[in-house]
Amino acid sequence: MAAVLFRFGAFILLCSAMCLRPGWAADESDYSTATRAEYVFACMATNGGTQDALKRCSCAIDVIATLLPYQQYEKAETVLRMRRNSGGYLGQEFRSAPANEMVRDLEEAQAEAEVRCF
Repeated sequence: MAAVLFRFGAFILLCSAMCLRPGWAADESDYSTATRAEYVFACMATNGGTQDALKRCSCAIDVIATLLPYQQYEKAETVLRMRRNSGGYLGQEFRSAPANEMVRDLEEAQAEAEVRCF
């Protein structure tokens, strides 16, 4: 059950992370503080909001950041958001093989984070 909640929280965070632009790190492939914080807040909300959840969720975004450069994370998040919000022709563009690969890379990073942190 916790794994399902973690994935749902991660998806919600991914959808909201694109709205945040301040606080970028110097390295373009690095995650901004705001992006990391949004991930942790969403993850904590789906995992009980405890101190333990804070530690595990912080660990998870750190693992994801080591496995997936920010540019790839951002692209995968955009694909997921567009799949949810777009239908028809535009929605089909976000269900292509390259888009599926982007999402798969993110899901693999999230799965690894779950194994290491939860």
